[in-house]
Amino acid sequence: MLATGDLRWGICGVTQRSGKIAALLDPQDCRYTVLERGPDAALPRVVSTLCGVLDGSADPSAVVALLAREDIRIITLTVTEKGYRHDPATGDLNLADPEIAADLTDRPPRTVVGQLSRGLQRRAEGGAGPVTVVSCDNLPANGRTLRRLVEQFIDAAGAPQLAAWVAERVRFPSTMVDRIVPATTAEDLVEVRERTGLRDEAAVVAEPFRQWVIEDDFATDRPRWELAGAVLVDDVEPWETLKLRVLNASHSMLAYLGLGAGYGTIAEAVADPLLADACRKLITSEVVPALKAPSGVNVTEYGESVLVRFANPALRHTTAQVAQDGSQKLGPRLLDTASQLLATGAEPRWAALGVAAWMGHVGSARSLDDPLESVLRAALGGSPADEASRLLDIDQIFAPELARHPVFRTAVITTYRRLLEHGVRGVLAEDLRA
Repeated sequence: MLATGDLRWGICGVTQRSGKIAALLDPQDCRYTVLERGPDAALPRVVSTLCGVLDGSADPSAVVALLAREDIRIITLTVTEKGYRHDPATGDLNLADPEIAADLTDRPPRTVVGQLSRGLQRRAEGGAGPVTVVSCDNLPANGRTLRRLVEQFIDAAGAPQLAAWVAERVRFPSTMVDRIVPATTAEDLVEVRERTGLRDEAAVVAEPFRQWVIEDDFATDRPRWELAGAVLVDDVEPWETLKLRVLNASHSMLAYLGLGAGYGTIAEAVADPLLADACRKLITSEVVPALKAPSGVNVTEYGESVLVRFANPALRHTTAQVAQDGSQKLGPRLLDTASQLLATGAEPRWAALGVAAWMGHVGSARSLDDPLESVLRAALGGSPADEASRLLDIDQIFAPELARHPVFRTAVITTYRRLLEHGVRGVLAEDLRA
């Protein structure tokens, strides 16, 4: 808007799980401060593009009405992997999910896919016109994945006319968003007040780095995001795969290995040469051979830049926070790399280490923040081999052909046992010498 003078655009934010953020933003006229931390950090700045905020947890019907407004041209989603309520192993909508099943009745929808589908239905009925739906989450082919979930919901609802309208009038471009944004702490709010003179209860902390790659496929006009640094491309897949298998995979590796080694933050974990070298081994020996990188990108150099970003101690990104929802994250971050390596006859030793470290977290965490918590807890008990075998047999996480592959299965079970016997640093010291 600053670059073009085009002030038609604004954002209405919707909170889904609670009204906390809405309650913090409302008294501030929806303004909030972005506090960058790290080398070359910009000064704190107040963002004023939010025109309103809606508490979707308290009034789901209002979300549907908002999505149906004619002046809404673009709907973006940042709800994390579990918010899509799909099966990570197959990519299909989980129609057995009680909330999805309830959204298929006449109640006001409460799930993301349910609200989106009902909002599109209201648009079609009211003649509100075409719209673009943009997923900003860490899902492979997130645009195509989201389209598929919406189509499956509409099919289950028995609405073929709506399906035809969506196919003609709605676009689902894929995107890749890359910026580390840890949870805001009380100390962060104090720093914002000291540096700006403003009390801001909704401040956001972020690293200086930011990247947004967007498939250029829109149903209507859009803001000129490229003037603010976004990259519009014909195919996002190489970018999203790069991020998932290098940055996100390393993030998860550091979280699970770090928790096992007693580290509280990602910065502490990556400062341990053993943990950092494990990530390097994953990237250079397993990701690079299995990855089609974007043109002009050196994957090894990109991996090193990622580790530098993780080492930023000012972000205080906790290992426990990154470790959440592992059942939803393992597939695109580690399992896809493992499957591709196995197809070439290679052994995914380091991807197997990441999976085994995740199992260690599942077995040791007092509080397991994961949508499959009850399923994971039920798999625990017995010998390490039995425990690892039962976890591998959870088909909501592991595709059967991968879980039953003798090379992968043996690598995971053996590494899990070794982690329990010798600890994270003992296993890494031995494996990195090999």
